[in-house]
Amino acid sequence: MPIICPAILAADNQQYREQMERIGHFAERIQIDLTDGIFAKSPTVKPEEAWWPVGIKADFHLMYKNPSPAIDTLLEHQPNMIIVHSEADGNFDAVARLCRQHGVKIGVAVLARTPIDSIASALDSIDHVLIFSGELGNFGGHANLDLLKKIDFIKDRHSDIEIGWDGGINDQNISHLAAAGVDVFNVGGFIQNSADPEHAYKVLSRIADETGTT
Repeated sequence: MPIICPAILAADNQQYREQMERIGHFAERIQIDLTDGIFAKSPTVKPEEAWWPVGIKADFHLMYKNPSPAIDTLLEHQPNMIIVHSEADGNFDAVARLCRQHGVKIGVAVLARTPIDSIASALDSIDHVLIFSGELGNFGGHANLDLLKKIDFIKDRHSDIEIGWDGGINDQNISHLAAAGVDVFNVGGFIQNSADPEHAYKVLSRIADETGTT
């Protein structure tokens, strides 16, 4: 079943709480975006300041050049998944092993400019691939549907890997994304900037569900 995953991208604790309050009463799974000010310039709260309501699955998307210190902090709180960038520094195999030791799933985000075959050798260790079509550290962006061809490359090699999409999702393009094989829709602006976030969430869920059953 398609999963609509509202995103949190907050520059400070007040924004973080406001955004969480907009979605926390209806979301079942969320994505919390964190930046380091280097890989992604826009500031966000720090890993030790992140929290989420009980009963919600939390995925962390780390827009970090060196994600290892942040991962050490986040693993203490048992998130559902940690997503690092394929373009980041460090030893991915070591990161994946550490997450698995803590019972946490590991995902890899791939920027639009990065060839998808760059992660081919690591697919055996990956639970989730996040196709990133957005703007690092910002809500919105453009959903570049040309990137959907990356899904075929992944699914041809590992059909059980979960595919996420981040960037520009709205009620006009979600059916195309769902039909192409996206499993998890990480939605920022369309939900957070809506006058009725829960209604926006339900609209996307309905379209994605209907696409999946046709």
